[in-house]
Amino acid sequence: MEPLLEEARKATGITVRPTWTGTLDAVERLASGKADGAFDAVWLSSNDYLRLNPEAARRVTSETPLMTSPVALGVRPATVRRLGWDPERVSWAQVHRAVADGKLTYGMTDPKRSNSGFSALISVASGLSGAQAALTDADVRAATPKLKEFFAGQRLTSGSSGWLATAYTRRSTVDALINYESVLLSLARDTGAGTDAGTGTEPADPPAGTETDAESRTGRDTGTNTDLTVIRPRDGVVTADYPLSTLTGAAPEAKDAVRALTEHFRSAAVQREITERTLRRPVVASARPAEPLSPEPRRELPFPGSRPVADGLLSTYEHQLRRPSRTVYVLDTSGSMKGKRLEQLKSALTGLTGDFRQREEVTLLSFGSAVKRVRTHTVDPADPAAGPAAIRADTAALTAEGNTAIYSSLTAAYDHLGPDTDAAFTSIVLMTDGENTAGRSAAEFTAFYRSLPPARQITPVFPIVFGDSDRSELDRIAAVTGGRLFDGTKEDGPGSLEGAFEEIRGYQ
Repeated sequence: MEPLLEEARKATGITVRPTWTGTLDAVERLASGKADGAFDAVWLSSNDYLRLNPEAARRVTSETPLMTSPVALGVRPATVRRLGWDPERVSWAQVHRAVADGKLTYGMTDPKRSNSGFSALISVASGLSGAQAALTDADVRAATPKLKEFFAGQRLTSGSSGWLATAYTRRSTVDALINYESVLLSLARDTGAGTDAGTGTEPADPPAGTETDAESRTGRDTGTNTDLTVIRPRDGVVTADYPLSTLTGAAPEAKDAVRALTEHFRSAAVQREITERTLRRPVVASARPAEPLSPEPRRELPFPGSRPVADGLLSTYEHQLRRPSRTVYVLDTSGSMKGKRLEQLKSALTGLTGDFRQREEVTLLSFGSAVKRVRTHTVDPADPAAGPAAIRADTAALTAEGNTAIYSSLTAAYDHLGPDTDAAFTSIVLMTDGENTAGRSAAEFTAFYRSLPPARQITPVFPIVFGDSDRSELDRIAAVTGGRLFDGTKEDGPGSLEGAFEEIRGYQ
């Protein structure tokens, strides 16, 4: 959308300065009052969750949808053929059955941090519960056994749609993605492949040998890593309508600017530009949807009718439905961390303990010239306070001394996780304030990583830039392992060490 914002500036003279954040985080920011005076408008993928929060809702004075995109399922064409699916007739029940039978795996974003993931969760819960009206606690309870089976098939999680798509291209064993239709079609279009269900066209066959090679390695009949057939389940979807919403605290001139932008974006010419560029659907009748978009309508699945139901569904997903997480926190406690930096680390980790999920396994691996200590704790559903308390105690005991053995410590983290990466989401978080000065070299670590079997290479490293750490060195670690670099250099808020740890939660 950034090019369209620039074109809007040229057409209207209005400059939009966006601050990017997830939908649920934005709602909490509005409700807490932290957005008061800082923002004039909010532009989320949907205001459905916002409306359930009275404190957030009262801060919105008007809203106007600018485009739409439903939740959809993007499946490798070879998998569609293997399952014998007619893309126009697939239901959520069929998708559930394929997952429960071990015939379909998929990725989706974290519902707690991404509206696409939250909308996907609601779509699946509504579809499998058979709800005919707003979702209730009873609907969620009735669907929980099927939902557990469904989410056992999730193999990728992410805090953002962009990283999820990148991770998907690295994982030929994952059959599908659940995301907005526009994201799935854009992924296929931008890489020269893919189709929307109902268009009557199929992407070209992959290069000769591609499927056979994939079968011999993985047992999956995958095609090229970006081929997608986009399916909107026939029993219904949740749709994002991207409303531009004016905040009550905005100045009169800012409210006028929002109205002018709304009129600009809803003009027929701009609506045609939006649908062609973004593959979202127009909201005015005079603009036709872009060619890949199927014209067949789909029922809109009901959104939860109250915040307790919505939050309860999120909690059920976090603590019962999703596969558990296993994370190794590789913590630099070398001599350069003495003083304020170590206190910042302790504060950030201590604050994180309130966010750990039931069944989650957390390992603290502290290092200096070599690995110092490895402590592992699991959040037991029978006593969920014990694990976080033990993690806080281990955090308080951290001391700073020695040199910086980054790569030897990362190797130890992979060894600690071992070969079983199928039962949980595995990840490694690296926090260091300096450069590697002891132990293995970068080249030796890369050779070690590439020697691992594919099942162990799926574990990404998420490095955090902090203190005097070498950003380019950490970026290479993320690139080699399929992770992502996070910024922890600011004193507080987004971009701080605490903020980086919190943001990474969406990827675990």
